[in-house]
Amino acid sequence: MSRLKLVAAAGLALASALLQAAEGENTPPLPAEASLILAQQTAGPLLPTHPNPQQYGKPWIVVGVKSQSLTFYDGWGLMQHRYSVSTARNGVGELANSFMTPRGWHRVCEKIGDGAEENTIIFRRQITQWKYTPTLHAQYPEKDWILTRILWLCGMEPGKNQGGDVDSYDRAIYIHGAGEHVAFGTPTSLGCVRMRNPDVVELFQQAELGTDVLIDENG
Repeated sequence: MSRLKLVAAAGLALASALLQAAEGENTPPLPAEASLILAQQTAGPLLPTHPNPQQYGKPWIVVGVKSQSLTFYDGWGLMQHRYSVSTARNGVGELANSFMTPRGWHRVCEKIGDGAEENTIIFRRQITQWKYTPTLHAQYPEKDWILTRILWLCGMEPGKNQGGDVDSYDRAIYIHGAGEHVAFGTPTSLGCVRMRNPDVVELFQQAELGTDVLIDENG
């Protein structure tokens, strides 16, 4: 039985028990699974939740530009992971060729790199046989290395980050792995969201196609 069904069963069982107690009836014991869920819920302070406002009950991602962080929430809205990232050094903006990070609601519409080893270079969205190294970066210090995994974002707000000259997908806005030379926690990219390679592998495994992504300028 899924956790959601268990919680629902626990709630129904508890409501039934309270009703029977109020009517003076003998209260049957709660199912073992329901008792466990209720015990977990009441054993300590409740954790803060941030449910997905776009698709309630679905996992989602928040990229905080101000904090230079990426947070992954599960379907309950509980924070599962928080990563240090790097957004655009030019700041936020949606126009094509601005080299800025777009704001607002997006979704993961393509995933590239499944199974590739860390530091694998991805060129024009193709997995290559080459690996990033500090030595290679020293030879090409201005290269915008895209490594290991890509989560390609589609804008979901027409006129803001979808369509025309503000389309995030056409701008090739990614969440992607980056080299160890990147000063994570500070804005350094050309518009994408850069992550450490182990972090982007972990996120890639958890974020399914269609996962909602909010890029929050003040977050």
